[in-house]
Amino acid sequence: MKCLVTGGSGFFGELLCKMLIDKGFEVKNLDLNQNLDEDGAIEFIQGDIRDFDCVFDACKGVDLVFHNVAQVPLAKDKDLFDSVNRLGTENILEASLRAGVRKLVYTSSSAVFGVPKSNPVLESTEPTPMEAYGKAKYDGEILCEAYASKGLDVSIVRPRTILGNGRLGIFQILFEWIYNGQNVPVFSGGQNTYQFVHAEDLAEVCIRSALKSGFQKYNCGSEEFGTMRELLQDLCDHAKTGSRVRSVPMWPAVAGMKMTSALGLSPLGAYHALMYGKSMYFDISKAKNELEWAPKYTNKEMIVQSYDWYVKNRDFVLNNRTGSLHKKSVKQGVLLLVGKFL
Repeated sequence: MKCLVTGGSGFFGELLCKMLIDKGFEVKNLDLNQNLDEDGAIEFIQGDIRDFDCVFDACKGVDLVFHNVAQVPLAKDKDLFDSVNRLGTENILEASLRAGVRKLVYTSSSAVFGVPKSNPVLESTEPTPMEAYGKAKYDGEILCEAYASKGLDVSIVRPRTILGNGRLGIFQILFEWIYNGQNVPVFSGGQNTYQFVHAEDLAEVCIRSALKSGFQKYNCGSEEFGTMRELLQDLCDHAKTGSRVRSVPMWPAVAGMKMTSALGLSPLGAYHALMYGKSMYFDISKAKNELEWAPKYTNKEMIVQSYDWYVKNRDFVLNNRTGSLHKKSVKQGVLLLVGKFL
């Protein structure tokens, strides 16, 4: 079968493309940027998800569509959240319907749930997005349901925060602090329970859901996880650079994050300030049972692996300012000073 991956040059999309190739699928990648290391096995289509004619041409002759293009919280641009995450999603849905695509998988976000009232979060939990990024991703889900009613076979996959080799963005800041032996903060003791998901585990869920007919929603996360403090302490112990986990009061820290973000002094977005000190974890039993899937990575394993990749590739990372926001280094701004005084 032939697959189209939107955002196939991004952190997760690149991995998904490679896994699809390994499983014997033909793959097309629709993205603004081409991966420099592509060997010709993947057909590259340079285009903007907001350009319907381009999207429709890319969908022709395709069996499966994996829609991953999104402006992430680091973008902090409400107009882009709307035009890319909502309008772009509507374009790929309409194009898939017209082109006779067999199945579309929409990679959503746990941000659609905002701060959940209770955990674990189920597929049936009512979405309550609390900032612009989460609202735009939820708009995409609503569009998916609308197109499912028109006859397009769609599945929605909601991942927890993604880790894995090459995952940078805000994690690059954390990894750089630990590499330099700086302390890392948690809010109010860091006792909030927080689940992550490895990119490989997420890709497996997306592929399996693409091969299952009928509209479905799947939550995706690790099976073994604990508190934020435990996770960061495990990473500090592994790195052996002298970094320690330091607790800071939540509300003053959140207020400072919001203010410096609004002033353009920090790369962090509204979602980071909202969720860093909060508990959130998914019930993943539906994906396990219906897709016969089980996550391979624990929270600890994936963050250690991600950090080790960063250390090995640090020189390249620090000089790379191209590509998606999850694949390049981030200017720390005022965070550079915060890290030195913790």
